[in-house]
Amino acid sequence: MQAFYSDQFVLPLPEGHRFPMAKYRMLREQLAVHLPAVQCLEAPRASDGELAYAHSPGYVEAIAQGTASPAVLREIGFPWSEAMAERARRSVGATIAAARVALVQGVSANLAGGTHHAYADKGGGFCVFNDVAVASRVVQAEWGRRQPRGAEPLRVAVIDLDVHQGNGTAHIFQGDDSVFTLSLHGDKNFPFRKEASDLDVPLPDGCADADYLAALDGALAELDRRFAPGLVMYLAGADPYEGDRLGRLKLSMAGMQARDQRVFDWCGARNLPVVVLMAGGYGVRIDETVAVQLNTYRVALAYWKGFQRDSSL
Repeated sequence: MQAFYSDQFVLPLPEGHRFPMAKYRMLREQLAVHLPAVQCLEAPRASDGELAYAHSPGYVEAIAQGTASPAVLREIGFPWSEAMAERARRSVGATIAAARVALVQGVSANLAGGTHHAYADKGGGFCVFNDVAVASRVVQAEWGRRQPRGAEPLRVAVIDLDVHQGNGTAHIFQGDDSVFTLSLHGDKNFPFRKEASDLDVPLPDGCADADYLAALDGALAELDRRFAPGLVMYLAGADPYEGDRLGRLKLSMAGMQARDQRVFDWCGARNLPVVVLMAGGYGVRIDETVAVQLNTYRVALAYWKGFQRDSSL
């Protein structure tokens, strides 16, 4: 199973900054020790042309050249640096690469990604570019070029289980019938101004395993009634975990793994390729965030192995 990383680009953040930059390298190190069947590959950089599938050229140029206004950078939450701009491109490139691989091999992953607060013309919430939107549109375009004239487009379901609503993704895809956006998120958590996804499931503070999994089951059933995807983008945020500093939900480690299993079981019943994105995770103990993410990879790897067996029959 192939997974793409961009953790070699470390942002020079101010002392005390709350973004847990170290978690990406820690995850890659844990994968090497515990799941060596996951092949970690350096992410390619997304081109200006690829970024233009979801972002305005002016915004792309401002990030590339370091000319974004202080207000824009405050909303993103990172100071500008060459490493910041390059990491943002590589994170998008990782999701594009993972989507291409998943369409052939059944599942692939980005060890970062899930930057769902970025809009077409601005970032937000530690998200510079929206990797889900860019990658979805890139592979849709590539798919369309291989199909006969008049064929149906590649339909993409975004299953966003980060604790924060995917406002940027929802806004970018509003009115696009080829993409279905589903978001399970904390109702009273960031962003405080939500956008309309195709299916939003707001959850109360303190929501624990049983209620969360019941809400997820209902959401997947509703998705099944309304949309038939050919590809799934799964944002497997670690921040619904009870030990997260920003999440405000109360899922246990077992509940988080059960969440992942439900998503992959749903995809497996429909033989769907899946792109796995790590999205948020701000644990009081960063090793617990990484443990949640490692469990996601255990579930994804089992799915990949089953997909390979089915493909060989």
